[in-house]
Parts: sequence; structure tokens; C-alpha cells
Amino acid sequence: MESTFDVVVIGGGPVGENVADYAIRGSDRTAVVIEHELMGGECSYWACMPSKALLGPGSALEEARALAGARERVSGELPDAAGVLGWRDTVTGRREGPGATHDDAGQVRWAEGAGIDVIRGHGRISGERQVTVGDTVLRAREAVVVATGSTASIPPTPGLADALPWTSRDATNLVEVPDRVLVLGGGVVACEAVTWLLDLGVRDVVMAIRGDRLLPKMESFVPQLIADSLTRRGVDIRFGTTIESVDRPGAADTGYGRIHGGPATVHLAGDGAGRLVVDEILVAAGRSPATRDLGLESVGLDAGGPLRVDDHLTVADHPWLYAVGDVNGRNALTHMGKYQARVAGDVIAARAEGRGLDDPRHVATADHGAVPQVVFTRPEIASVGRTEKQAQDAGIDVRIADGDTSVAGSYLTDPEYAGHARLVVDASRDVLVGATFVGPQTAELVHSATVAIVGEVPLSRLWHAVPSYPTISEVWLRLLDQLR
Repeated sequence: MESTFDVVVIGGGPVGENVADYAIRGSDRTAVVIEHELMGGECSYWACMPSKALLGPGSALEEARALAGARERVSGELPDAAGVLGWRDTVTGRREGPGATHDDAGQVRWAEGAGIDVIRGHGRISGERQVTVGDTVLRAREAVVVATGSTASIPPTPGLADALPWTSRDATNLVEVPDRVLVLGGGVVACEAVTWLLDLGVRDVVMAIRGDRLLPKMESFVPQLIADSLTRRGVDIRFGTTIESVDRPGAADTGYGRIHGGPATVHLAGDGAGRLVVDEILVAAGRSPATRDLGLESVGLDAGGPLRVDDHLTVADHPWLYAVGDVNGRNALTHMGKYQARVAGDVIAARAEGRGLDDPRHVATADHGAVPQVVFTRPEIASVGRTEKQAQDAGIDVRIADGDTSVAGSYLTDPEYAGHARLVVDASRDVLVGATFVGPQTAELVHSATVAIVGEVPLSRLWHAVPSYPTISEVWLRLLDQLR
């Protein structure tokens, strides 16, 4: 069987959905999305959405306890675990029962309503402008787009893979709360997962971290703030530590969040060396672009690594082939993947219509130096752009504004509110190039910093952006005052 479309997209996550939509919107062009699992992808069912659903109740409970009048109405030290898991199931459309999966019917309806066909199966590139799914060959008049995301990496530690450790998918889809968990890694996934595991009632959590700090890519003051917060909650953080070997006889996978086989015995090496017996091991040690088994070799490309692209998201020497999201290695954040998808979709549309690519929207620039991110630990971390060190390494003449986030607005949310913030400024141009805010409810501060960085707003003008009183955004006044 053969079918022809203008655009063929491999991968039905939010990135693939967006690029297909933008490529055909308002035209008579056609698009098809190929998905081998669920429409909506990793973000909807195994990453962003379930993790934030798991983190929300604990955060709300902490905020309620901070204020007189509310704390008197709060009972219990932790959120109700069954209620939290039920809310997670609602958010992700998770069906009930052992080995349950999710309902993606709503995502399929959205795609079809946008004029996008959906094909279930594993898509492989089988030639120029050609993708094969089972016995069906799909030909693309304009573009083939790879939007297959990334997969969790499992280190080749003796016995680790055989012990069936949790990856982030298992952690977000757990249905039975274990007592003892070892977490390998100290990045965003690890820190957020530890936060919700504690909320659900995990009694003992040990973090084994190869390096000497949590969240090593963040501003220099961030790692200690988060380490102190987790330590206060009873987490045993072991820096300079790796897993030497794992023994877990009889491990058997019975579905996400239901891996049985008895406790695992783990031998740790390094500064935190020792023997541990745990109920589950969560591996949060990085992700790899999902480029294997995609048929890339058929068009002269190597499999296994990222698909390198230019700022139009086009693969070099393959003007018909695009790669967006985690798979191109530029940035592994859903919102940045969707941004790339919008750019790529507009580029495909412009080329199909014979238009030039001189519109700024045809060039992906934000994922170079204006990437926003929120880490939903407690306290929250909201950042965008370059850190102080990254700016210095880039040869920028750096000025810094540092300060606590304790202002009138933050006091009204919590009399013991604590946090820290930093602005990074290019002194030669008098513009902001980076910002980091740490503290409760700082997630909503980051977009104002993102706009300032992308818009290259001079500090002399930014001074006139007056924050409302009394809000946490008053911290902007404190920081800008240092830069006058």
C-alpha cells in the first residue's frame, strides 16, 4: 500500500503534533503523524503532566501550612497518597487495573480535527521523502519530520538492568508506594521524583550522585539550597558515589509501577560506599535521542546519536528532512521542542509556498540563549538564559545582581519565606542575559525575565516595568536597584 502526504511526521508527542499543525494550518496541504505508542507522547503520560500532578498536592499543602487560619484546617503531615495517585490518573487519562495504559482518544480527536491523519505503528525512513510503516509506504511531497524524542539511559552496571530498575516512566506511573528507594542521579528528574516520593510516604530515600552537587547546570547557589531542603526532609544524599553492582533475583516486570522480585541489594562505591537493601531503584542518569531503528542509514545518516540540524531545523544535506525536539540534541524540554516545532512548521509551509525564509519566525534562536525552565522542587527553581559562569565562558562582560526573595509580597504568602535570586547582565550592552529565582511560587516570575532577554530590553527601560504590590515579583525592584 502507498499513500502520499505533503508532510509525514514520525512521532506523535506534542512536538510532532505541533509541527504537523503549523505546516498545514490554513492551507490545503496534508499531513500524517505516525505514533507507535500514544498520541500525546512522553510529556502527556510519563513526564511533564504526571510529574506535576504528583508534585502539586504536596506544594499546596505546604503553602496552606504557612499561613495562620489555613494551617488550622490542615490535618496530616503528608498528602493523601491515594488521592494524589487518583489525580495523576485523571490528568493522564490512565485506565484502571493491572498493567493499565492510558486513553489517548482526546489527542487523536484533536489531530483529526486539525486535518492531521494518524497512523499507529513504527515508522522507519526507507528512502528520500519516504517512510514505511509495516506494509504501508508513505511518500512526502514536502517534508519528513523526525520527532521521536528521547529514551532513559541505563548505565551498564553489573546486575542493574537485570534488576529492572525504575526509569522516570515507572516513577510517574507507580501504583504501589515502596518504603525504600535508591535514586541514581542528581538532575532535574531525580530531584523532582524524590520530592513526590517523599510526599507519597516513601520512608527511606538515598541519592547516589557521581558528582559533588545536585543540579550542576544551575546557578552556583542553587545546588546547596535544594540539597539542604531534601536533607531536612530526611534524604540521604551521597555525593561522589556510584552503583558498583546490584543483585535482585527473580525480578519480573508486570507493568509500569509494578515491578516485583523482592528487595534489591545494592553495593555503592566511592565516597558514599556501602551496602543497601531497597525496594526500588530509580535511574535518573540522563536520556538519549531516540534515533535507533528509524532507518536513518537508508539516507546516509548515523543512528544512535542526535540528528544535527540548522536553525531552520533541517538536517544537513537533506533539505526535505527535519528533526525537532529531544531527538536533535539541542534542548530536552517540552516547551522548547514545541517552539522548534512551530519554527519548523512555518519553514515547511514557506518552502511549500515558494516564499523566502526572511521572517524571524523561520529561525530558531531562543534555544541558544533564552531557554526558560522551572524545576518543581520545594523550593521551586525558575531560570532562563545563561548562568553567571556560562556568560563568563561566552566572553560576556558580566554584571551580577544577587538578593534574597524576601519582600512584602512573599511575606504575605509565608512569614518564613526564604529564597534567592540572581540577574546576569551583559554590561557592554546593558541587557539581561540570565535570571534565576529560587523560592515558593517563583515559577510565574520566569516569563517576565524571558521577555526581557528575548526582547533585549535595556536596563534603563526595564526599570520602568513596575511590579504590582504586594507580590513576589517585587524582587525585581531589589535586584534592579543594585544595577542602577
